[in-house]
Amino acid sequence: MTKPMITHRCKEYKELHHGIVEKIQKALGTDMDVFLVGGSATVMLEAAIRNGAASHTVGMTNGSFGNRSIELAELNGKQVDKVQVPWGKAIKPEDIAGKITKDVEAVHWVSNESSTGVFSDSVALAKEVRAQNPDALTMVDAVTSAFAMDLRIKEMDPDSVVFGTQKALALPPGLAIMLCSERLLEKAKTVPNRGFYGDLLKIKKQADVDYALTTPPVSLMYALDYQLDRILAEGMQARYRRHQEMADLVRDWADRKLAGIFPEEGYRSNSIGVLNRGGLDFDSFNSKLKAKGFEVSNGYGDIKEKTFRIGHMGDTTPAGIRRLLATMDEILEE
Repeated sequence: MTKPMITHRCKEYKELHHGIVEKIQKALGTDMDVFLVGGSATVMLEAAIRNGAASHTVGMTNGSFGNRSIELAELNGKQVDKVQVPWGKAIKPEDIAGKITKDVEAVHWVSNESSTGVFSDSVALAKEVRAQNPDALTMVDAVTSAFAMDLRIKEMDPDSVVFGTQKALALPPGLAIMLCSERLLEKAKTVPNRGFYGDLLKIKKQADVDYALTTPPVSLMYALDYQLDRILAEGMQARYRRHQEMADLVRDWADRKLAGIFPEEGYRSNSIGVLNRGGLDFDSFNSKLKAKGFEVSNGYGDIKEKTFRIGHMGDTTPAGIRRLLATMDEILEE
């Protein structure tokens, strides 16, 4: 990120942009369009809904960020049929049985709900949506799953998958990334009031010539290009195995030392562990942990007071997680 700044309308920028797109496609095994937009991932989550539905969506939620997806649609004037699943449970195909009617334009959900640590099977959900209504678009928030867990993009065949730089890509925040389908772009042509910043047709026109629509964070793109090289050198399957190993370490520790993991068995995130506190005085525990140079996170949303969260994604290693857990053991013994 300390490289000299370049203008985003020069040949060197085009080469940088093009290389990033190719590397993301290779890493995720997709030939979908890749759009790069300055901002948090939320800007492209909103763009997907604003471009992909004129009036009617189904929003599936099992936590805080699923609720936000619904809020984004409602604040943009869409009628949203809500499918609400208990926190800690995965969203499953049976939850939407008979609910994707012919007038539903899009269905949106979070693949990895970081408020609860639940990883839903987005492939199964996308297939169920299409079985009920082949014309309904599928929009997936992959903010805390992309580059940490295998989303099986080709099998899912989604219309938008959105994530950012600050989670499993292990970079500073500031760049939103969308995988976008031809179906979504065709739908956008029929939808009024797409705005400017997130108009996928404007973004697509510039992306086709390796430019951004508006001024991008070039320094962050240098970092992303570098990080993608590191990720591809590690290998995606090795990367997914590393995240699985870190998650298993945290789950085993939670079962042995506290009250286990909050989400249901079989649908647990490999990028974030949400642990039941039990009788733990978390504030005291966390302050002592910070004093030893480690930081974990409070619970989130409706389960803030009964859980806490450990992020294990990106450049984090199993060895680093072992050091964290050993330090947590010391504090518990104290």
